[in-house]
Amino acid sequence: MGGFSLNHLVFLLEGVGWTVVLTALAFLLGSLAGFGVMLLRIARARWVRRLAFAYVQVIQGLPLLILLFCVYFGLGVIGVELSPLVAAAISLMVYCSAFLGEIWRGCVEAVPRMQGEAAECLALSRWQALVDVILPQAARIAVPPTVGFFVQVLKSTSLASVVGFVELTRASQLINNSIFQPFLVFGLAGALYFALCYPLSRWSRRLERKLHVGRRQPA
Repeated sequence: MGGFSLNHLVFLLEGVGWTVVLTALAFLLGSLAGFGVMLLRIARARWVRRLAFAYVQVIQGLPLLILLFCVYFGLGVIGVELSPLVAAAISLMVYCSAFLGEIWRGCVEAVPRMQGEAAECLALSRWQALVDVILPQAARIAVPPTVGFFVQVLKSTSLASVVGFVELTRASQLINNSIFQPFLVFGLAGALYFALCYPLSRWSRRLERKLHVGRRQPA
């Protein structure tokens, strides 16, 4: 049994790369699905809103670990074999869609109602009012919480190790199993996670200050 070497560090950095890849896949796919969830949550038809609400409540009420097990092992039972990367990406996409859909719904509904009424007075259709009037204003509100949630997604990718996907956490486990130096190995892994997450957290707070989101306007 040897000590920590350069090869181990390279393996950890490869895990960082796969963590970034999985985060990007999950967030991109989750954003597309989350936009659809947001549209359903603000639909005029009550039954559509209720279905979307039920979806959000179910997904938000389930641990991400359960979603991973259901997608990877559950689909495997019925003959649908997925690679660890695909299973993790799908699970995180579903997870992200529920949370982003609610975040963005709240941002859309935070836009003053008079903006929509003014669009109607200009004879804009509901879709035109949403795209040209409501969404540009909602996007300003949505940027900080969306970036903040992105940080949570990045950290949540560590759970993909349970289905055998070799991201940063799984790489750390494999290295520690070979050299048995947990404080060093997992300490480095924690430092790498911090190096990824801290700049994003700072960026989120800077955007919040820059956009004055959540601040009271002077009377």
